[in-house]
Amino acid sequence: MLTQAPKGTQDMLPQAAHRWQRIEQSMRDVCALAGYREIRTPIFEHTELFQRGVGDTTDVVQKEMYTFEDKGNRSITLKPEGTAGAVRAFIEAHLFAEALPCKLFYITPCFRYEKPQSGRLRQFHQNGIEVFGAKDASVDAEIIALALKVLRANGIDGLRLTINSIGCPACRKAYLEKLRAYLQPKLPTLCKTCQERFDRNPMRILDCKEDADKLTDAPAMLDNLCEDCASHFEKLQDYLKALGIGYEIDARIVRGLDYYTKTVFEIITDTPDGTPLTVCGGGRYDGLVEELGGPATPGIGWGMGIERMIMVQDMRGIAPEAPEALDAFVVTMGDEARLAGVKLVDRLREKGVKADLDHAARSMKAQFKFAGKLGVRKVIVIAGDELEKGVVKLRDMEKSEEKEVAMDEILEAFE
Repeated sequence: MLTQAPKGTQDMLPQAAHRWQRIEQSMRDVCALAGYREIRTPIFEHTELFQRGVGDTTDVVQKEMYTFEDKGNRSITLKPEGTAGAVRAFIEAHLFAEALPCKLFYITPCFRYEKPQSGRLRQFHQNGIEVFGAKDASVDAEIIALALKVLRANGIDGLRLTINSIGCPACRKAYLEKLRAYLQPKLPTLCKTCQERFDRNPMRILDCKEDADKLTDAPAMLDNLCEDCASHFEKLQDYLKALGIGYEIDARIVRGLDYYTKTVFEIITDTPDGTPLTVCGGGRYDGLVEELGGPATPGIGWGMGIERMIMVQDMRGIAPEAPEALDAFVVTMGDEARLAGVKLVDRLREKGVKADLDHAARSMKAQFKFAGKLGVRKVIVIAGDELEKGVVKLRDMEKSEEKEVAMDEILEAFE
């Protein structure tokens, strides 16, 4: 057990680090161009934050949170998603008093206790965006466009955008009465999970994959929107068309968290066997800031799983090329040469050249062999004879060519 990672977790090994770094950098680049600033919130929060923010009727809160008591007998939970912590920070730091909208992004680990499966782990990592203080549907379209750009920057295309509106508390109340009336006679035939959701959150029943065929004629929230919600949804479609973004309306998208209002969306791609896979999801949460103790402030955001992005890349044979670990490796023979080698490596690094030398007291032959395993293209050789003449030998490992270079000119070979 000591040498096995806990179930539902995985290591990011050095040979895969460049893939993660590329995804993270694309997120930073896309967000920077749109004026989004990075936020980092704690890995754990007070449990009440998620109970009130995510919703105590959700599967996340009821079944999937890692919750424990700390030594001060406080209930603490590892963050299952990124929005609640960002809202808490927005309120605590009084960011609402700054110029709005406040545009934020994050790259964060999250934790959910659920059955590990492909693309779904107990510790996973998310790219996420949150915008506070923007009520116009133009920002809904903006964050969708940014999500598409991040995915495409990482070779993930063939994307389908599906959108829906789940209304606001005002129009949803009347709709839920209609929905319960429709579901009541069907309840005995529905799965146990749906039966449990009937009183707590009946809209989540529409999202059930097991009972979907039994609910094809269920009333749709889209047909019961108030004037404000209907207008917002129409404007979202106008903005998406203006941006040239195709979309489908899917009345069954409700998302799994209680805080959503109005716009909800998913970005879907197909796996090689034709199975649809959601790679990004999000929506509006116009009442969440107020629910958690802040001033009434509209909000919207999305989350995108990094492990799932890598899984899709693997399915499609997308393998971003790893950068070279080193530009140069210094081979030395003898104590004096080694001292000179240490100084040279330090000078190379100061000039931005990725350089290293042997730290395992290998023979000269073994040092060359080691450099070959590292895939280093240029090897600098320092030995007794070279030291006396003030030169080094520069070997091109690919061309198998070697030349003498003056010690004080070697840096020029890497410019």
